[in-house]
Amino acid sequence: MYLNVIKEGELINNQMKPTLKQFYNLMARTRDMRFKIVENIIMNRQISPDWIKSLKNFLASLDGIRSENQKKILYLDDSMRNNSKKIEVDLTYEVTELEKDIFYLENGEEAFIDYLSSLHVGFQKHVDNGLNKLTGLSFNCFITDRDGTINNYCGRYRSSVQSIYNAVFLTRFAKKRAKNPIIITSAPLKDPGIVDVSVNPEKTIIYAASKGREFIDLSGNRRTYPIDDKKQELIDRLNQKLSALLQEPSFEQFSMIGSGLQLKFGQTTIARQDISRSVSEDESEALLKRIRSLVSDIDPENRDFRIEDTGLDIEIILTIENSESGPKDFDKADSVKFLDSELGLNMSEGPHLICGDTSSDIPMIEASINKTDDTWSIFVTEDKELAGRVTAVCPNSVIVPEPDMLVTILNLMAS
Repeated sequence: MYLNVIKEGELINNQMKPTLKQFYNLMARTRDMRFKIVENIIMNRQISPDWIKSLKNFLASLDGIRSENQKKILYLDDSMRNNSKKIEVDLTYEVTELEKDIFYLENGEEAFIDYLSSLHVGFQKHVDNGLNKLTGLSFNCFITDRDGTINNYCGRYRSSVQSIYNAVFLTRFAKKRAKNPIIITSAPLKDPGIVDVSVNPEKTIIYAASKGREFIDLSGNRRTYPIDDKKQELIDRLNQKLSALLQEPSFEQFSMIGSGLQLKFGQTTIARQDISRSVSEDESEALLKRIRSLVSDIDPENRDFRIEDTGLDIEIILTIENSESGPKDFDKADSVKFLDSELGLNMSEGPHLICGDTSSDIPMIEASINKTDDTWSIFVTEDKELAGRVTAVCPNSVIVPEPDMLVTILNLMAS
């Protein structure tokens, strides 16, 4: 695979109006480069100095973007007119993950783990605690959430490109300690989705997207949860209307911020705000009102869709039929059951390791424990109430406050 290096002349600079599209395109370039670097590390091949220089060039260009109110300024288009929409973005994830990758490549793994320890309070204590509890175990199933669990949070899904060190750590663990490594995420598979932001080697980890309704297995085949033809037609109609809506000038910004527009299998997500609050509340509320109207036109009896508004994202969820209670949401417990049946995971035989960071991940633990008590968990949270719920459900749990601690535990277990 030949990679074009990222040259200084191709980068964002202060003499231009840097656009979100330019930024996303360059992040996609770093994804390709990181993917190749990870592949070379896993195969014990040489890393080209030009690739490291490219990462440094891009980091310098991000640092050079003009700031206001401690946020970087990007634009919806490259028009030099004063009415070009300005977006304030927090690029902490993109910058810090590049910094960590460069340090990792230049200084080696031992020094890098010391570097992580300097970034996170209590790092060594939490890592040692996890190793004391889990060392020596190999797992039938390793099932994990992505964002906030094994991957640090990012304000925009399209630029949440996995870091090199993260992929190396996960890949080692997947190859040496897990028969069935699975990432379950609410994001779609592609365009954009988990495949577009991941840099693990192909056919190493099962990507279960759209809360597990669609997945790519270890042979590279895409498989999906069965959806009634009539319901599929409804969500296809809805997605066409939503895509058209976000091409209107007054709403186009929502496809570029936060989660953007994600056409998942059986579910659709539209950002109406981001963590930087870069959109006015009036504009955000106007989008929510339009979307509620569109959904009501297609599903006037509120039987086929459920709308969930998080304040940042609008989730439009296609319900599934439950023989006991009628239509219900597809949750991560349903995902685990579906994957078990489709992939022949034999989940009645443990041990299994389940990882998450929010209450929506607890059903994955419960689904595993319903198959076998030989279920273990690493949960990323500083919420004592949530941690208590996890340990009550799964006594074999390790609680850590940072994703970097979790992936370091996994890496050292595989070493």
